[in-house]
Amino acid sequence: REGKKGAGFVHTLNGSGLAIGRTVVAILENYQQKDGTVVVPEVLRPYMGMDLIK
Repeated sequence: REGKKGAGFVHTLNGSGLAIGRTVVAILENYQQKDGTVVVPEVLRPYMGMDLIK
C-alpha cells in the first residue's frame, strides 16, 4: 500500500472467511422437521423471504 491513502475494502473469495457450509448444516440439523421441511429461523426470514423450506 505504498503511496496509497485512505481505507480500503477487505474481501474473501467464496465466503472463505466464514464457515458458511457448517452454518447451513447447523441450521438444517436444528430446524428440520419430521416431514423433511426446514423451519427458517426467525432472524433469517427477512433475508430468505420464506418461513419454511420444502
